Amino acid sequence: MKRIIKEKMLGNFESYLKKAEKSKATISKYLCDLRKLIEYAGGREISKELMINYKDKLLNKDEYKVRSVNSFLAAANCFLEYMGWHDLKVKAYKIQQETFCPENKCLSKEEYYRLVEAAKKMGKIRLAMILQTICATGIRVSELAAVTVSSVRSNSVVIHNKGKIRAILLPDELRKELLYYIGRNGIQKGAVFCTASGKAVDRSNIWREMKALCKVADINEEKVFPHNLRHLFATVFYAIKKDIAKLADILGHSSIETTRIYIKMTGREHKKQLNRMKLVPVCCATA
Repeated sequence: MKRIIKEKMLGNFESYLKKAEKSKATISKYLCDLRKLIEYAGGREISKELMINYKDKLLNKDEYKVRSVNSFLAAANCFLEYMGWHDLKVKAYKIQQETFCPENKCLSKEEYYRLVEAAKKMGKIRLAMILQTICATGIRVSELAAVTVSSVRSNSVVIHNKGKIRAILLPDELRKELLYYIGRNGIQKGAVFCTASGKAVDRSNIWREMKALCKVADINEEKVFPHNLRHLFATVFYAIKKDIAKLADILGHSSIETTRIYIKMTGREHKKQLNRMKLVPVCCATA
C-alpha cells in the first residue's frame, strides 16, 4: 500500500483526535497544518526523505520561525502515528530557551491599564471586561465560555480543558464589576461574554478588537494579543508569590517547564539584575 496522504483521510483523523479528547482549537490547527503537508507532497508518496525535505523547506525556504516549524511537525507526526507510519516521523528542532523575553513582545501592567481605558473610551465595555477577566485570572481565551452568570455569582469558575478540571476564583473587584456588567446588560444565564448572535466570543473576535485599541492606547501592535494578558498575570503573580508550582496549577499547565516560559523577565529587567550583582570591580574599569 502506497503511503499517500489524501484530503479525504482527514475526516477519520479528525474523529480520532476527538476521541483522544483534543481541544477544538488543537483539532482545527492540526487539520490546517496537515493540509500544508498535503500541498507540499502534491500526490507523491510520503517517505522519510520527503518529510526531512519538508522540514527543511519550512525553515529555510518558507522562513517560518522554529516554533512554527515544530508546530507543523507536531501535526504531521501525530497523523503519521495515527496511520501507523512510525518510521516516517521526524524530529522537531531543539530550541535553546532564552533567559529573557524581547522588550517589544512584553505587555507591561501600565500598557494593560491603557488598553482597558481605551476600550472604555471607545464604548467597548464588553471588550474592557474581557481584558480584565483574562488578565486578572490568567485563563485562556478559549476558557472564557466558562465564565457564566452562575459561576460569577458563586465566585468559582470551573474550567474543563485538555483533560483537566480546575477551579478559578475571581478577585473581589473583578467579581463586583462582572456582577454590575451582568445586571446592566440583563444577562440571565449562560456565558457572560457573547456575540450579537448569542455565541460565546472566540479568539478571532477578541484579537481584532484588541488590535483596534492600539492606536488609541499608544501601544505597539506586536505586544497586543489575548495570550499576552495571560503572560502578564503569570509574571505579576510570580513576582508576589514566588511559587511556580501553584502558578502552574492556576494556569492549567501539566509541566512547570511550560510555566517557566510565562515568567521570563524582559531584557531591561534582566540587565538591571546583572548590574545589581556588581561582579566587575571598579578598579578593573578601563582608564
